[in-house]
Amino acid sequence: MTPSDGDPTAADTGKVYLVGAGPGDPDLLTVRARRVLDGADVVMYDSLVDERVIDSLPEATRPVDVGKKPGPDGERTTQADIERTMVAHARDGKTVARLKGGDPGVFGRGGEEAEHLAAEDVPFEVVPGVTSAVAAPGVIGIPITHREHASAVTVITGHEDPTKDESALDWRA
Repeated sequence: MTPSDGDPTAADTGKVYLVGAGPGDPDLLTVRARRVLDGADVVMYDSLVDERVIDSLPEATRPVDVGKKPGPDGERTTQADIERTMVAHARDGKTVARLKGGDPGVFGRGGEEAEHLAAEDVPFEVVPGVTSAVAAPGVIGIPITHREHASAVTVITGHEDPTKDESALDWRA
């Protein structure tokens, strides 16, 4: 791979990878996700990422828990704190993996983080992961679509942005 291919072990420093951790089991990480994690200087993760994934990181990698739960001082890590930390590490020349449960684009605020990185002119790449909306039924043998029984799948959030004027969900549908 060359630096232009986005290889995190190459000379292209100062980049953020928004990495989907999949549904939890480290064996279900994508090959690309594993490569990025193995080459990252810093891995930022939260409580939705299985500890076994963090335990599998190389010793030289610095794991940073950015969970949005209260810390020792009682303060919560905010989304703005996470975004600032990603940018700061990237500007220090680090390869940063922002590890997100499932897929970064499915209820993981990956879109917001990508927008922030773009606004800050920080190079980034999205590394998709397997969302639990697909993985959970698959593990127990239930197809999420079937030509005779299920023609569509809808994934709905349980937590919309509280600042929205009105819900985008049509519960009557």
